This record gives sequence, structure tokens and C-alpha cells, in this order.
Amino acid sequence: MENSSLSRKFTSRFIAGQKLEEGIQVMTKLRRENIDTSLDFLGENVTSLDEAAASRDSYLKVLAAIRAAGVPATVSVKPTQLGLDFSVDACRNNIAQLVEQAAAMNSRVEIDMESSEYTDRTLDIVCALFERFHGSVRAVIQAYLYRSEADIRRLNALTVPVRLCKGAYRELADVAFPAKNEVDANYVKLMKLLLDEGADPAIASHDENIVRAARLYTRDRKIPSTRFEFQMLYGIRRDLQRQLIADGFRVRLYVPYGDAWYPYFMRRLAERPANVLFIARNLLRS
Repeated sequence: MENSSLSRKFTSRFIAGQKLEEGIQVMTKLRRENIDTSLDFLGENVTSLDEAAASRDSYLKVLAAIRAAGVPATVSVKPTQLGLDFSVDACRNNIAQLVEQAAAMNSRVEIDMESSEYTDRTLDIVCALFERFHGSVRAVIQAYLYRSEADIRRLNALTVPVRLCKGAYRELADVAFPAKNEVDANYVKLMKLLLDEGADPAIASHDENIVRAARLYTRDRKIPSTRFEFQMLYGIRRDLQRQLIADGFRVRLYVPYGDAWYPYFMRRLAERPANVLFIARNLLRS
């Protein structure tokens, strides 16, 4: 699958390529369209601290390439890719090296959120690094978790930037809202909290209803478009991306690259079967 020309044709819609150079090419092209990016070197749940160190070094190369290109991009990292399964200290130190380099180039590391078993450890790392490097890290909060309102209030009080997403991992009903309408309602509630009190929040959604709600809320509250950004996945809802840019909003795309695309897709599809329909629908969109 990873080496077939047919699969590459399919994944090229959603994955920038297997090499860093391809990710940089996509990043540069999108910048010409006034779209910002966050590059994601695919991989998660490494099997050793040596692999975690190799992932860290790969991300250091990504940041160096972004700096050389002169494009205002960020990087997105998964803590389990940087050793969280083995050592919180080692993971924090690996991410700290990335944040230090990002801070030196006026960029940011977006620290992705994984399944709920990692939430506390991930937020502890985010807050520790924010204390050291201030605006050079952004947390991710998942709207389908019951705990997320309390987490957002804590992060807002510390002025930690937050990316709000719905959540894509399989969770138990005592941890996360089981119904889509409940997740959507909680997303809008948390989105308004971030828009009112958050520091440079990112509204990460392809849902037109949520995007519309954000636009109406910021218009009614007279919240300027410079105070927040929309985020989407590369290749998803390109029509909506173009409309937001045309209307003067900031848009950042999450752009994955690397040769670990197959486990990336399979995990997303296995965790939430609805993702199969989501991808199929977007293959038919412009």
C-alpha cells in the first residue's frame, strides 16, 4: 500500500508527500494563496526513546527548512512520537528543543492531543513549556471530552493558546460525549469561551455549521479576525478554505507528510468509522 502508485494518487489529496522537500513545496504554494500551514511529520507511538530522539531530530530539520523558506509556518507534534509512552521528562525535553528553535524564529509548536489517557501528561508538558517559552506553544483541546471546559478555563487563565477540535479517538461514554449533536453543542460552547477569553485561539473544524456560528459570533461581538484563526486539514473542504480567505479570515492548514501515512490513515479510520464517509465525501469536493 505505501509503495503503490494507486495509493499515492489517492493520498496525494491529503498528504503532501513522503519527503520533507515535498512538505515545504506544499507549504510554499499555500502561502502564495495566503494560507498558513502547520507541518506534521507523520508518526506516533514510537517504540523506543531512540526513535523519539530521531523524530525530534527530524522536526528540527523541518523547523530549519521553514526558516530557510522564510514562510510563517508552525509544526504540529504528537507527544507519543516524542517519547511520552516511555518518559514524561524525555518527551518534555525533546519538545523543549523544538520549542526553543521555534521561539528563535518567531514560530510555534502546536502540541497535538491524542487519546484521553495522555491528556493530563500532555497538558502538564504544554504548561511547563509555555512558562519557559510563552507564546511559542499551542495546546489542543478536544470538544468531545467532558473535561474540556475545565481544561480550557485553566489554559485561558494562563493565556496558553488553544486549538479546538472535535476529537477523533475512540473514547468510552464516561469520558466523552457519545452523540454527535452533543459534541457539536459542546464545541460551539467551548469555541465561544475561547473567542471571548482565549489567546490567539484556533477554530479547527470543517463543519460549515460551526464555521458559520464562529463567523456570526465574532461579528456580533465585534471580535476582529486578527484575534483568531480557522484551521483545517490539507485537502479537506478546499472550497470553504478559499471562501474564508476571500472574506478576510486567517486560515491555517494542517499539512502531514512522511512515509508513515498508511498507519495514519488506518488509525483514523479504525478509531472512528464515520471518518471513511468523511474522506469519501471530500474526494468529491473541489
